[in-house]
Amino acid sequence: MINFTWCTIVLAVLVGHFGLNLAVYNRINAFGWPRRLIKRITKVFFAFTVLFPIAMLIFYHDLLGDLMLGRPDELPIPILMQAYAYLCLASWPVLGSPWLLYRPIFRPVFGPMFNALFGRTLGFDWLVTDRRIEVVQVEQLLGHSLSLSRKCKWQARLPLNQIFDLAIEEITLPVTGLPEDLDGYRIAQLSDIHLTGDIHGDFSRYAVERATGWRPDLIALTGDIIDKSSCIDWLGDIFGRASAPDGCYYVLGNHDTRVADSVQTRKAMDHAGWTDLGSRGLHRQLRGLPCLLIGNEHPWYRRPDINPICEESFRLLVSHSPDHFRWAREHQVHLMLAGHTHGGQGRLPLLGPLLSPSLHGSRYASGDFYRPPTTMHVSRGFSGTHLMRINCRPELSLLTLRSPRPADANT
Repeated sequence: MINFTWCTIVLAVLVGHFGLNLAVYNRINAFGWPRRLIKRITKVFFAFTVLFPIAMLIFYHDLLGDLMLGRPDELPIPILMQAYAYLCLASWPVLGSPWLLYRPIFRPVFGPMFNALFGRTLGFDWLVTDRRIEVVQVEQLLGHSLSLSRKCKWQARLPLNQIFDLAIEEITLPVTGLPEDLDGYRIAQLSDIHLTGDIHGDFSRYAVERATGWRPDLIALTGDIIDKSSCIDWLGDIFGRASAPDGCYYVLGNHDTRVADSVQTRKAMDHAGWTDLGSRGLHRQLRGLPCLLIGNEHPWYRRPDINPICEESFRLLVSHSPDHFRWAREHQVHLMLAGHTHGGQGRLPLLGPLLSPSLHGSRYASGDFYRPPTTMHVSRGFSGTHLMRINCRPELSLLTLRSPRPADANT
């Protein structure tokens, strides 16, 4: 007769095995190691995730069968198998519990409660914002196919794939410490363009035109612009039409290292009228106020050397990865813009994303966050080398900065 207790333990070990390897996969992709090394390591972990349970079923099916019948004391379970099973079970409280607490479905329940108990520094850092979302099916609007490669053509036809459904999100973003003169300041954020040659440049061009047509004060591009050198010639045509009174700024990301000489990308973007903010800080006047614009491309490029003491009225950080949230807080940044995580590329109903190349896993996969003194917005970006987006539309972020209302402190 089946022993449901041991069946539950075996199932818990399997789920812990998956969660443990997922956590490792997400964090390995957050490092600035050479691309080939990361690919090899992640392939090994992917194979281990899939093949290990199959191998256990094949080689130890008699043992597992007896285990589920409730006779563990009679079984010669290998010591390494026992140790790994305990490790998988330990991953539940260590990794699984925090992961569950930060799922979107639990945000209204645990967010206010934890913040009331511990404050923003130790509690939850979700930030509730007002947003208006317009979904544009860009391919239908432009009237021609945006798929250039065979791979893109067949993947675009797959059910639930949203790669060409652009979500234009107008977000009213409360920013603590925002100077009064910058209340209502408008920033358009573009991220993760990923020009690979698979998708027509008109897709990104449309987003740039919509961003410019919104009449923002400033436009920021948070990295991963290009994957293939053959697309460098596209940059002028796509980005040359962007304009904003206080300028258009960009940083590079990990995929931009795939172009052998990133100087070519920077020159092309500079020629298109954009300002390279990578690995440095620039003093600018925004609405007459002294402000510091910072670019952080670490760990793929040099980390900027910035005075941690804030002497400016406002500090804006344009970062590729949300992993610099702590760095931003240490350097008194008021607003941080990031991308890199693609919103997880796919999102489960209610539970949200699983995959996210971040040291924090999927915690900062997308959305708005606040930990004193920094507000952070993470965009889902436009595209990617993986041409699948499930319940995770590409995003153009149109941000209107506001001083927080008293009610925002409790959200």
